[in-house]
Amino acid sequence: MKPLDGIKVIDLSTLLPGPLATLILAEAGAEVIKVERIGGEDMRRSPPFIDGESILFAILNRGKRSIELNIKSKEGYEKITKLIKSADIVVDQFRPGVMERLGLDFKSLIEINPNIIHCSITGYGQNGPKKLVAAHDLNYMAESGLLSLAKEKDGSPAMPNTQIADIAGGSYPAVINILLALREVEKTGKGKFLDISMTDNLFPFMWMALGLTANKFYSKGGDLQLTGASPRYGIYETLDKGYIALGALEEKFWIRFCEVINLPNKLINDNINPNETKEKIVKIIKNKNTKEWKDILANEQNICCSIVNSLEEAMQDSQIRERELLSAKMKLGNTEIFPMPTPLAPTWRPKKILANAPELGEANSFYMEKL
Repeated sequence: MKPLDGIKVIDLSTLLPGPLATLILAEAGAEVIKVERIGGEDMRRSPPFIDGESILFAILNRGKRSIELNIKSKEGYEKITKLIKSADIVVDQFRPGVMERLGLDFKSLIEINPNIIHCSITGYGQNGPKKLVAAHDLNYMAESGLLSLAKEKDGSPAMPNTQIADIAGGSYPAVINILLALREVEKTGKGKFLDISMTDNLFPFMWMALGLTANKFYSKGGDLQLTGASPRYGIYETLDKGYIALGALEEKFWIRFCEVINLPNKLINDNINPNETKEKIVKIIKNKNTKEWKDILANEQNICCSIVNSLEEAMQDSQIRERELLSAKMKLGNTEIFPMPTPLAPTWRPKKILANAPELGEANSFYMEKL
């Protein structure tokens, strides 16, 4: 028994934000019907491939059903509207106005199904002067100001290491709001439209920078306690070009860190001259290689200091292994691969071989014969 057993989702989304959101819903038990245009969505053609199948498509769409349908045609429109009659949720990722042109905007959807939840994920939201502007993750981060808050050594904005706007600004808020809407519809019996703007949802990540604007301070990046201004919270290079990550904000952790690295007493009070303290830490950390620091830190539980792992090292970490985060497998062709982990609590997290991603249109006969 899973929490979303019995919930049906019509997924019109493509690429990353919507498919990751519906993957989470599917893993929680929802029946997700992925409606793909004739020929399939673009992610099916995104490298790398195993046995001709896209790895990225597979990990984002496992456990869903696929129907291949031209919803712009009269026949396709009739079929999709019949599917919607028995659905609970419709997810789309089109620019504002597209669903209306298709006859599938919220006003049309609630005439088909008064209880429907329509979740629309867009870059800038359903209104405003940028609502129709084409953009991607990096653009939303740039325009929100978030990109400016992390700097390279030369002062340029640091390239993000993942798609923060797509996932944290799109997928996760979509799931949160869908779950809230399910509860509201349960109480009111009325459908709900959810306007998910990836740009809007980046602003909570700037909570500290936004808070400080009350004092007329506007961060330029690297000048906040948690973005490099404090010697207690930063990244330090080791002798062999490895790195340690220090997060010793609280005094007890900071004092223990200073003891472990033998920081001179006169520099422990980092309020006096934080730059001098940081410069000394840089020299101390660079005096030993990564393995030496790993051994030194191995038995320290009250220091908030870690070795910066590679992805390969992280996947082998004893903590990740014991949590069984990557214990499940799925098949792509004849190869077992790691599935996309979702943020579900362990009680709902599968620990065995999972359902594969659907072949294009594999469920056409299953659903179309009923319409």
